[in-house]
Amino acid sequence: MKNSRLLTIFVIVFVDLLGFGLILPLLPYYAEAYGATPVVVGFLVASYAAAQLIGAPLLGRLSDRYGRRPILLLSVFGTLVGFLLLALAEPIGRGIAALIASEQVNFFIIGVLFLSRVLDGLTGGNISVAQAYIADVTDEQNRARGLGLIGAAFGLGFIIGPAAGGALSQFGYNVPAFAAAAIALFNLTQIFFFLPESLSNERREALAQQPKPPFTLTALLQALQRPKVGPLLHVRLFFGLAFATFQTVFALFAQAIGLQAQTTGFVLAYVGILAVITQGGLIGVLTRRFRENALLISALWVMGGSLLGWAFTRNLSALLVLLLPLAVSGGILNTVIQSAISKAVSREEVGGILGLAASLEAMSRVVAPTLGGFLIQNIGVWAPGVFTALLMVWTLTFTYRRIIHPGRTERAKAETSHA
Repeated sequence: MKNSRLLTIFVIVFVDLLGFGLILPLLPYYAEAYGATPVVVGFLVASYAAAQLIGAPLLGRLSDRYGRRPILLLSVFGTLVGFLLLALAEPIGRGIAALIASEQVNFFIIGVLFLSRVLDGLTGGNISVAQAYIADVTDEQNRARGLGLIGAAFGLGFIIGPAAGGALSQFGYNVPAFAAAAIALFNLTQIFFFLPESLSNERREALAQQPKPPFTLTALLQALQRPKVGPLLHVRLFFGLAFATFQTVFALFAQAIGLQAQTTGFVLAYVGILAVITQGGLIGVLTRRFRENALLISALWVMGGSLLGWAFTRNLSALLVLLLPLAVSGGILNTVIQSAISKAVSREEVGGILGLAASLEAMSRVVAPTLGGFLIQNIGVWAPGVFTALLMVWTLTFTYRRIIHPGRTERAKAETSHA
């Protein structure tokens, strides 16, 4: 029974990310067809992640209160509506323009595109709910393996989605959006018919009597100050910013070293495949043999060295070798950090805390494209690699001080105060 539920969650996340991947690479072309400037396109891409800052923790906390299944249904329905708005942006925009200002057709079409991405971001932050579901149906020993399946589903969705979206785009930029809407509808029926609730009635009744959670920003600031989960959330943010910077500027980096667009796509698919292998299989072996703290420290070391090597790699063969440890360490960090966060709080808080972690990750995806582009344009193509490597060095020292040896820090503070 437990394995069947894990498989269902895996398929739900995979299908969700498949739909997202279908339209993600096409958004710039879609928006530019209606006169959007590069700056507007950048805001359009970032609007999804910005909306997730609010949506992910809210959905996580609502799932603690009302159950995982109804919130998954609500979120996937919102994703379905968002994709339909994306597919129908032109007729909807033209209809609004005819009623308000017929000379501003493109403005209203782009406005509908923004609305579709914001709605999908608000409701599409259901990864925190899926992670909470995994936490409900696994024990601490198997938690990392279960969360690794979600990471694998992410990777598969991002590998298959963009390629399928590119193939469908030859029939029109709105065709992948219709396909994504159909996929969301399939997901909705799958949850409705095949996914049982993971929270017992007793737990939901207990959660319903707890005080309402504070506003998202207040909750996030409070969580960052907590002694156990706070440091883990900091590490989630630092690592997320470094890895998101790599992901979002890699195409610019590849262009600068002479790689063609098709080659760049294959390289990113290679990274995705490595991440799937790591999170879908390797992580289970590693967590059985090593403590999570040991995996966390080792992966941070490997990630920092790989990012530094990336900064100065200029040929494809060396890049492919270098991306192997980078992708594997990224897959380990994604899984181990989420697993540790889920264990650092009570079971009643798991959904909300994982939602806050997803919110931090979304925050990093808002900042990373602008930051990485600024570094490349004003300093050099090597600058994002050096910056992210330095960020990993800081994260390592922070992890040693606040997670691995927190007692030493407290003793040092006490000795200083006594002196």
